[in-house]
Amino acid sequence: MFIYLFQRLDGRQTYDYRNIRITFGTDYGCCTVSLGKTRVLAQVSCELVPPKDSRPTEGIVFFNLELSPMASPAFQPNRQSELLVTLNRQLERCLRNSKCIDTESLCVVSGEKVWQIRVDVHVLNHDGNLMDAASIAAISALSHFRRPDVAIQGRDITIFSPEERDPVALSIYHMPICVSFAFFQQGTYLLVDPCEKEEQVTDGLLVIAMNKHREICSIQSSGGIMLLKDQVLRCSKIASVKVSEITDLINKALENDKRVRKEGGRFGFAESMPKERITALKRDEAPVEMTVYPFNFVLLSCCMNLCVRIPVSSPVIVATGTGQLGEGVQSTWGLEEEDEEDECQGEMDKEEKKKKKAEKDEVMVISDSEEEEVVVLNPEAPYVFSLFSEYSYQ
Repeated sequence: MFIYLFQRLDGRQTYDYRNIRITFGTDYGCCTVSLGKTRVLAQVSCELVPPKDSRPTEGIVFFNLELSPMASPAFQPNRQSELLVTLNRQLERCLRNSKCIDTESLCVVSGEKVWQIRVDVHVLNHDGNLMDAASIAAISALSHFRRPDVAIQGRDITIFSPEERDPVALSIYHMPICVSFAFFQQGTYLLVDPCEKEEQVTDGLLVIAMNKHREICSIQSSGGIMLLKDQVLRCSKIASVKVSEITDLINKALENDKRVRKEGGRFGFAESMPKERITALKRDEAPVEMTVYPFNFVLLSCCMNLCVRIPVSSPVIVATGTGQLGEGVQSTWGLEEEDEEDECQGEMDKEEKKKKKAEKDEVMVISDSEEEEVVVLNPEAPYVFSLFSEYSYQ
């Protein structure tokens, strides 16, 4: 009998999600979702366009997902890969085909002008499970978005700015969220929220889109694996629990952003920046106390909840701009120039002594055109000298 023991690379349990973080931007409709190391940015925009001929009283909702090489080296620019087409179709089935947005409320003038809501999803970093992160970012951005208010007078349509009138939120019925399951060994084992390395060795993938009311909005299986009815029911029960938790997290993030905006505090991406990080080239000066203590300094060190007093000797000023605290090798920094000057002075003294000695041993020669006299000075007998006279005849 063989027993297979599986352990995930990041230490998670079988049904555990990675940490989910939802951050809203300064403008309405901008949302960033971090699912572990996977990061996705969703931006919602709107414009007035003519409606479709088949549905003149309904607005238009358009989804666009982009995979750039910035997210992963495997993504190629300006090329629609099979993964990109699959993700776009799943996102449209999850959000647009589930009728989670009231498209009739986007109609301004029947048959003439309607609002077109565009959702752009950009993958910033790919570390697996892009579908779940994209669905969370898209529905969060739609819930956070506010469209401008309009007024109709006859045939004229007036669009008001946010300063003139408060923007209008979209009418959202429910929040469909995707939950991905990875199967191994022909469906024997399954994992929730697979990472990139787990997706590369999986046998099949099942994506279930569900809302908190336990209504399945879409379901899709890929990988060519055959799943039994009991396996699908088991995955749907797990998805209902995960969707409920994620929906509560989204609502909590929306309420927090609304409260902070109302109070005038930090909101948007500025709130997500970690504190005590230098983001400018200047910093306030910190006051430093320069009091000179006559007694020895005392170093307090706490170890094992015990406070021990260790006496430390007074600082020793070695040279100008230097100092030494405690025992140890004396620092020679700042004294190199003085040592070099001393060595140069010693060499100069030696050279002068050599010159003086050479001058004492030197022979003096006095020459003249008619007569030459050679005087030899004996250092041992300074008072004895010889005089040689030579006469030259022409």
